[in-house]
Amino acid sequence: MDVQEFRKDFMENVRAEAAATGEGSCASFVSSFAEYLQEAEVLMDFTASYFEGTGKRNRKLRVDGYAFDEFDKTMTLVIADFDSSDKDSIITRTQATQLQERLAYFVDQALNSSLHREIEMSRACSDLVDLLREKRTITRKYQLFIFTTSSMSAAIKTLDITEVDGVSAECQIWDIERLFKVCGSDAGRSIIEIDFSEYTAKGIPCIEASDTNTNDFKSYLCIIPGVLLADIYDRYGSALLEGNVRSFLSTKVAVNKKIRGTILQCPERFFAYNNGISATAMSIKTNVTTQGNFLMGAMDFQIINGGQTTASLSSARYRDKADLSQIFVQMKLTVIERSLEDEATELVQNISRSSNSQNKVSDADFFSTHPFHVRMEKFSQRLYARAVGGAQFETKWFYERARGQYLQKQMRLTLSEKKKFLLQNPKNQLITKTDLAKVRNTWKGLPHIVSRGAQTNFATFAEATDKEWAETDNGVIFNERYWQESVALMLIFRYTETMVSHQSWYTQSYRANIVTYSIALLRELIMMQYSGMGLDLASIWARQSVPAHVVLALTSISELVYNKLTDQSRKVENVTQWCKREACWDSVKRIRFVLPTEIKDCLIGKEEKKIAEREAKADQRVISGVEVQAKVCTEITSAQWDAVMQFAMSKRMITPDENTALRIACQIPKKIPTPVQSKKLLEVLERVQEEGFKL
Repeated sequence: MDVQEFRKDFMENVRAEAAATGEGSCASFVSSFAEYLQEAEVLMDFTASYFEGTGKRNRKLRVDGYAFDEFDKTMTLVIADFDSSDKDSIITRTQATQLQERLAYFVDQALNSSLHREIEMSRACSDLVDLLREKRTITRKYQLFIFTTSSMSAAIKTLDITEVDGVSAECQIWDIERLFKVCGSDAGRSIIEIDFSEYTAKGIPCIEASDTNTNDFKSYLCIIPGVLLADIYDRYGSALLEGNVRSFLSTKVAVNKKIRGTILQCPERFFAYNNGISATAMSIKTNVTTQGNFLMGAMDFQIINGGQTTASLSSARYRDKADLSQIFVQMKLTVIERSLEDEATELVQNISRSSNSQNKVSDADFFSTHPFHVRMEKFSQRLYARAVGGAQFETKWFYERARGQYLQKQMRLTLSEKKKFLLQNPKNQLITKTDLAKVRNTWKGLPHIVSRGAQTNFATFAEATDKEWAETDNGVIFNERYWQESVALMLIFRYTETMVSHQSWYTQSYRANIVTYSIALLRELIMMQYSGMGLDLASIWARQSVPAHVVLALTSISELVYNKLTDQSRKVENVTQWCKREACWDSVKRIRFVLPTEIKDCLIGKEEKKIAEREAKADQRVISGVEVQAKVCTEITSAQWDAVMQFAMSKRMITPDENTALRIACQIPKKIPTPVQSKKLLEVLERVQEEGFKL
């Protein structure tokens, strides 16, 4: 796939989305663009919020959406430059400057005029104006994004904007070619390349830890000035932090008080008191001089441990006007040498997991390689959904375990291969990790958590899933039935999104909140009115459509939910912020609505559900046993198992049962360990490796 094919597909999807939702091509363009940038971790979250008007001196103002990063206090505002025709056009510097000025003037009017009283409270933009005013004193940076269907002129290097409302600002033009480069890159995200010589002429002093080097990576110890660390954080913000760590920290945004105290009271002791930071890079530039080795630049630089340290330095300089000139920070830098992107990504995550093991960051925060996701991906690749809409073939629901997988799969396909791939894996049957977290937490009765944004919701889902995995015999509850029911929930979710968009009462605002609260309330009403019964999600998977009686119920419920969310008596004026409160969910649960009696045809009894779940667990135990056996027998040789046994026996680390299993493993393939023995063998292997054993 080249950029032209990507552009064609992108625009076709925009038109299809616009036709399905009725929200207009420009709104669909903005939401689709933002979705890609969230996957690429350029945006943490995004809320559509269209407003266009005229301010003082007849100046035009406009905004199409926003995101606020709680961790680095960056306010991102989006404006669209949309042309529905397929003609090739160029966005000039003059046009870009006009768009930039409309966004900047919108902020000015929101903060310094009566605009907040002029916009109807039922519109999402009213919430944006409230948010801008609420966050005014803590906003560290304004980031203005221009999403355009045109191509960017080669003459545009940078756009001239340094501040908005007295706060530092920058403007970025995002055309479809730039989007393709980010999403089509092997990393599936925006790559940060830092030239350290821009900040310090000599570079950063570093020592190569040569004895630690392997074929996979090289290690360096560096001393990085506090001023430089704060400078690059001010420039790149939380994008500098490795994705999973950023997701974790963004839910715990308080800057560390002890770190701040050291910065303000005894900066000369910061190096001694602080643990420093850990970072990774895919390649570096160094300069060897008579004074030593200096780090001059790094490609794909990510801080994987020390996010609080980095943010605290920047915050103290900004908020407390702290002098950082006496502060130096130790940095362990790991330069990845692997050429295969999947292996490199896994290595970064393993280093990140180990670096953060002293903090309260669970395995759930390093989640794309978690066995839960691997299992969901296998189900999505193996299980076919029935043909619908007159199609003559079955399809799959594509589960995107890692960023950009769906697009990456198409990159090297011929046109005929791509056509076949898309027929079997249609775009409207793509499920991302955040999609799964959204539908599952909605059905769990957590719409207020879902309303807090994709990253926060995912972190909550990941933590709970990781805990359940550990407590349920290797995640036996996450079986084929779980995957099929998740797809059924996805069908309900996407139907409700489309349905809400076409309702006469819908004001083009709060759709995401209306949808998650409506579905959560449907489940709540079923539990209250039909004790011991639940919606038959397996049946919805089998039919690949939402039953008519469920459709009717959701249509009525959604209007009641909208009225409740926007009720003038709500406890928080800002609707978006109100939807994030558990008190909001408590108020929605008080809605009185009697489900139609016909909905009973769509329900399943407790006993019937228990039997189906018990069978699904039994099937999963068999599948898991086979997978474990395969790993033990095909990935590790009998000679290696013999070495494991000798090491374990010398350390007196094994039980009699484990000894028996090891003796059988030493005779592979003449003898094959049972699934139970195979599980014990992998546990022994993990233990001996913790003691220093190497395969």
